[in-house]
Amino acid sequence: MYSEERPWGAFHVLDEQPGFKVKRIVVKPGGRLSLQSHKHRAEHWTVVNGTATVTVNGSVEELTRAQSVDIPQGARHRLENFGKDEVAIIEVQFGDYLGEDDIIRYDDVYSRA
Repeated sequence: MYSEERPWGAFHVLDEQPGFKVKRIVVKPGGRLSLQSHKHRAEHWTVVNGTATVTVNGSVEELTRAQSVDIPQGARHRLENFGKDEVAIIEVQFGDYLGEDDIIRYDDVYSRA
């Protein structure tokens, strides 16, 4: 459907309907998404490539291919790639509003507000 480049990599929207959105998120080696939360959505991440370092409400774990994590609505979370290969995840968002402006950033190495 559409893609956006970001400082850490890119995301590609694969499907979107009322109440859900599906993205493929690709994180470059050394890439780090902001520590963030969402007021209007929960997310489910499944790793399809690489080793992803995932933080959810202060708990940090490494996930590899076919492993997944649920991110509750309002949870502080982050996705990072400390490896030498790209990390790719499939993200399924669920909620009443799925706009990109529903991001509250707490920490961002790229100085985004």
